[in-house]
Amino acid sequence: MAGPDFAAVQGILARWAAGENPSAAEQRLLEAAWLGDAPRARAFGLEPGNVRARVERYGEVWARSQGAIADLAAQLNLGAPPLETLWYLWIPLACQLQALRQDCDRPVIQGILGGQGTGKTTLGTVLARLLAVMGDRAVSLSLDDLYKTYAERQALQQQDPRLRWRGPPGTHDVALGLRTLDALRAGQFPVALPRFDKSACQGAGDRAQPETVAQADIVLFEGWFVGVRPLPSDRFDSAPFPIETEADRAFARAMNERLGEYLPLWERLDQLMVLLPQDYRFSVQWRQEAEQKMKAAGKSGMGDAEIQAFVHYFWRSLHPALFVEPLAHRADHVNWIVEIDAQHRPTAVYRPGDRPHISSDSNARYHY
Repeated sequence: MAGPDFAAVQGILARWAAGENPSAAEQRLLEAAWLGDAPRARAFGLEPGNVRARVERYGEVWARSQGAIADLAAQLNLGAPPLETLWYLWIPLACQLQALRQDCDRPVIQGILGGQGTGKTTLGTVLARLLAVMGDRAVSLSLDDLYKTYAERQALQQQDPRLRWRGPPGTHDVALGLRTLDALRAGQFPVALPRFDKSACQGAGDRAQPETVAQADIVLFEGWFVGVRPLPSDRFDSAPFPIETEADRAFARAMNERLGEYLPLWERLDQLMVLLPQDYRFSVQWRQEAEQKMKAAGKSGMGDAEIQAFVHYFWRSLHPALFVEPLAHRADHVNWIVEIDAQHRPTAVYRPGDRPHISSDSNARYHY
C-alpha cells in the first residue's frame, strides 16, 4: 500500500484502539485498504460484495477485544499491541475459525506449521483469547506434546543413534496423537490432552500430567513439521547443505520414510496454516537470540558452534527448502501462508500459489 494510505490506516487503528470509533469515511478507507492487498483479501475471502459486512464484523471483534489484547500484549512482552497484526491477521483468522466451527457443527482442528521463532506460541495464545471473547473455546496441542516417553526415546536411540535429539520423525507417539485428535473431533469430552515437560530428566524431557479439558470448539495443533509430507527418495540425490555425505543422505531418506507414519495425523486437520520465514536460515539467528535470552536470565545456553550443530541436525532430518518452502504452492494441503521476516513479524498473508509482489519500499506493505 502506498505511503499516505498506509499512514492513514495506521492512524485510524491507533485512534480506534484509544477509544475513538472510525467515521463513515474512515470505514470506507479501511474497506479499500483490505481490497488494496488482493492476495490477502482472497486469503480471507474478502471481495467488493462482502467487504463492508466483513469489516463491520472485524470491527465488532476489535471493539470487544481491546482490553484482552492489551493485557495479553503485556503478558507476552510485546510492548504496545501490534494493531496491524491484530486487524489484518489475528481477527480475520479468528473469524474464519469460528465460521468453520459453525459450518462443521463439531470441534475443528486448525494445523499450524512453523519452526522456532515464527510466532506459533504467540499466535495460538492470541487466537485462544480472541475466540474466548467471541464465545468459543480454543485449546492448543503441540506436536511436542506427543513425544514418546524418556524411556521409549532412550530405547529408540539405542536402536538408531542418529536420533540423538528429540524432534525428528520417529520420536513421537503417533497413536497417542490420533486418539487425542479423534476424541476432540468427536466431542468426547472430557478429553485428556497430553503434555510434555522439556525440563524433566536433566533436560531430555518426559511426559507430564495430562491436561483435562471439558470443552473445545477449536483445536490449534502446532509443530515444526505439522502437515509435512514425504518426498520421492531421489529428491535427496542432490539435496541442499548441510545434506552433503552419503550418511547425511541416508539419514534424510530415513526421516522422510518415517514421515509416512504421520499422514493419518495430518488427515485429521481441517485446515493448515504455514508460518513461512522469508529465509529458512533465519532459524540460526533466532536460535542465537533465544539462547542469549536464556543466558541473560541466568540459565545455561548453547554457544554458536552448538547452535549451528543443533540447527543443521534438523535441516538434515527435514530440510526446510525441501519440505516446507514448497508448501507455499500446495493449495491441495495448505489454506494460508503467513510470511515471517527476520524480526519475527508477519509481512504477508496469502493462499498457496498467490504470493504477492513484495516491493523494496519499506512502506509499501504492512508489517502485520
